[in-house]
Amino acid sequence: MFLYPLLISLSLPFLIYLFLRATSTRRRRLPPGNPGLPFIGETLQLISAYKTENPEPFIDDRVSKYGAVFTTHVFGEPTVFSADPETNRFILQNEGRLFESSYPGSISNLLGRHSLLLMRGNLHKRMHSLTMSFANSAIIRDHLLLDIDRLVRLNMDSWTGRVLLMDEAKKITFQLTVKQLMSLDPCEWTENLMKEYMLVIEGFFSIPLPFFSTTYRRAIQARSKVAEALSLVVGERRRESERGERKKDMLAALLDEEGGGGGFSDDEIVDFMLALLVAGYDTTSTIMTLAVKYLTETPLALAQLKEEHDEISARKCEKEPLQWEDYKSMPFTQCVVNETLRVANIISGVFRRAMTDVNIKGYTIPKGWKVFASLRAVHMDHHHFKDARTFNPWRWQNNSGSSVNVFTPFGGGPRRCPGAELARVELSVFLHRLVTEFSWEAAEQDKVIFFPTTRTQKRYPVNVHRLKRHVKM
Repeated sequence: MFLYPLLISLSLPFLIYLFLRATSTRRRRLPPGNPGLPFIGETLQLISAYKTENPEPFIDDRVSKYGAVFTTHVFGEPTVFSADPETNRFILQNEGRLFESSYPGSISNLLGRHSLLLMRGNLHKRMHSLTMSFANSAIIRDHLLLDIDRLVRLNMDSWTGRVLLMDEAKKITFQLTVKQLMSLDPCEWTENLMKEYMLVIEGFFSIPLPFFSTTYRRAIQARSKVAEALSLVVGERRRESERGERKKDMLAALLDEEGGGGGFSDDEIVDFMLALLVAGYDTTSTIMTLAVKYLTETPLALAQLKEEHDEISARKCEKEPLQWEDYKSMPFTQCVVNETLRVANIISGVFRRAMTDVNIKGYTIPKGWKVFASLRAVHMDHHHFKDARTFNPWRWQNNSGSSVNVFTPFGGGPRRCPGAELARVELSVFLHRLVTEFSWEAAEQDKVIFFPTTRTQKRYPVNVHRLKRHVKM
């Protein structure tokens, strides 16, 4: 008997959508599109497309049929997709006025309601500003760069033979994020925490019903373990703070009543830090892996990148850490970073919900409807980037890649990723150490897939060979 209420609850959003569409067309013009099958809409088509290395047809086919703004029905709700840069910018810039952050229930439940992704209003502004203050250029230059270089080298010191590059990159970025947030160096505790985090992330786009989805059930269990581990750290640090002991990290700021943080419960801090750990390590590690993959498949770009970094290395003594001046003398590296961000599209797009009826491009998006601003669709559009689906870092030389409205790998508006510059620095340092200390080749064919998150199917196995360094006299 329990199936009847369940079926009603699953079908209700779809029935509401059909009712709204049928009754509202006389009053307002909805974006064209297809609601798909009853109950599930076009969710299966979306997932199927993004589980391949070529997800473009899902959006391409609908743009061709309906235009760059179209209606579909995914993850249980009617959703307006935008593949138009002007519409995307409008959505991103009107956060808090016309649209509010809204993500699938699985993501919301796993990150927690106090995560930066789900915060709104003044609290979001306050916490976004606090996060940016720990990832701006001055902080990276004066405090974080040495740790980034040290932890990258620490991990690479153990590389030999066959390496799963994505696993190694995740290890590096997780350690960096833990260090930035809690001042903890790599240890058994951080290794165990990372294993649980990987289970949490796997559940992001699962059905948020534990008895339906084994993946979601495992993710919820892992989240509880992560929250418990972080709670112990927060509790200990709060006691240290009360004794007048203070570290210079994000957790200290969250506990500081006189600074930008303060006034938060332990549960709120745990939610906030849990989400920052996800953002800090998963996306950047994937960018690192895909940058190496694309460079390996583009030998001319790899050769030019290596030449740039060999020149930097030649000016330094062995074991001498990178300085801010070194980072600022990597122009071609920044072209590689931009092109990797454009082609990889780690953040495929952003979900928002209309707070009121919104008129745009001659259509009305009804209040309460989801919208999805597809950053990927714009980045892979031949109208905005010549040969858009080809990795070509030279397109960014002389600042000729694109306008700011078209290239938005870190989102935009009030929710633009606060760690954008930090991610660029981490990738640049990683590439410097990689190309100056190793040669490598792909150990086997691997492909990129995009669901539930962007990653390589086999974790990108490579055979690495350590280079002999010519020591500066």
